[in-house]
Amino acid sequence: MKIVTAIQARTSSSRLPNKVLLPLCGEPLFIRMIERIKRASLCGTLVVATSLNQEDDIIECLCNKNGIHCFRGSLSDLLDRHFQLAREYKADALVKIPSDCPLIDPLIIDQVIGYYLQNYPAYDYVSNLHPATYPDGNDVEIMSFGALEKAWIEADKDFEREHTTPYLWENPSVFNIGNVTWPMGRDFSTSHRFTIDYEEDYRFISAIYNELFPLKPRFGLDDIITLIEKDPSIMRMNNRYAGRYWYEKHLDELHTIDDYKYKLTTYED
Repeated sequence: MKIVTAIQARTSSSRLPNKVLLPLCGEPLFIRMIERIKRASLCGTLVVATSLNQEDDIIECLCNKNGIHCFRGSLSDLLDRHFQLAREYKADALVKIPSDCPLIDPLIIDQVIGYYLQNYPAYDYVSNLHPATYPDGNDVEIMSFGALEKAWIEADKDFEREHTTPYLWENPSVFNIGNVTWPMGRDFSTSHRFTIDYEEDYRFISAIYNELFPLKPRFGLDDIITLIEKDPSIMRMNNRYAGRYWYEKHLDELHTIDDYKYKLTTYED
């Protein structure tokens, strides 16, 4: 089976522009993230999926400089971008990882892909998000090419096109959905935030890298948790955004939120 892992990246983030290019220990954030993803033994062919917009030329240049595959497609229709990438690379299954996960643990990536492969062909779509249990920023989704193609043909809502996979997990009667949870019943999905959308997130991630990377470049989830338990001031840097998810503005359109037992918190912008 040919596995292709797509890392979606763009420079035009509205909340924190150019966040994928922010420096982490001497390299752009998304390059550091790719270093981590490459350590996953099951990720297959790694491709950065960026847009055709001129401002994202720099992402393609950085990919070329670092020997990374790059595919360019629609800026706003991520479902089309992922489908065209999967078709171009002849993927049997596509793994989707957003570029705002610079602390992602390769072992978690292998856990999700491995679950899909071990149970093949039982599932059309497997993630660790429905419901989520790992700290936000360890997002891994894998889907068969057939399921991705069906979503590409049939999905017609804007948020389904923009976020690629809602049509899949919103239709469990059509697609066989699998989920991977953190062993031993742990759930840090709304209490620990390892993703990047705001300046506070960048300060948190930078602090993690500055503390751990020089001594242990291959640091993992356990190392991060040990560090922030030892120094709670690091976690407080972005803790007010913990439990925030993109789908909050689409709650009236989504039907499976209660089924997946998502938790939402509130904060003041």
